Amino acid sequence: MQYVAAIFPSIGVLGIFVVAIRAIFQADRRERLAQAAEDRRLALAERAEHDSAS
Repeated sequence: MQYVAAIFPSIGVLGIFVVAIRAIFQADRRERLAQAAEDRRLALAERAEHDSAS
């Protein structure tokens, strides 16, 4: 039982690490999607401005 009790803190730290890294990757993914959507919106706005000026 001593060995199992000695491993629990390491497992807890590993769990916290996994959750933190997963949150970082998800935040990065959402940021990239938001940036791509904004880039598409700006490109469409520029295209519409160019077409109306012609």
